[in-house]
Amino acid sequence: MALRIPDKLLQEYKRTARTRWQAEKALTASRRARAWELAKQAAELLRRDYQVGRVVVFGSLTHPGRFTTHSDVDLAAWGLTSANWLKASSAVRHLDENGDIEINLVDTACCSPELLDAVERDGVPL
Repeated sequence: MALRIPDKLLQEYKRTARTRWQAEKALTASRRARAWELAKQAAELLRRDYQVGRVVVFGSLTHPGRFTTHSDVDLAAWGLTSANWLKASSAVRHLDENGDIEINLVDTACCSPELLDAVERDGVPL
C-alpha cells in the first residue's frame, strides 16, 4: 500500500524545497565571487611580497558546476622557495578575514607531476 500525500502538503514541500534551492544557489554564487576576489588578492600578494612569477587558480573554482558552499581556493605558484613557501602559504590563508574560504597554495617546484599536469591543463592564470 502506497502512502498518499495530500496535494496541499506536497505543494508546500515543493515550494519550500524550491526556496531552499534558490537560497543555496545564491549563496554559492556569492561565495564563488568572493573566492575569485580572494584568489586575485592572493596572486597580487604573492607577486609583490614573494616575487612569484606566475599564479594559476585550479580546482572547483574554475568549474562553476563543481564549486559549492564548502569549496576552497586552490592556487599554484611558480617561483616560491623553500625559505618563503611556508610564510607565503600563511599569508594567503589569512586573506579571508572571516575565515570562511580556505586558500591552499601549491609550490609547483615540488608538487607531483600529475598535479602539475592538471594545473597546466585546467588552471586559469591570474
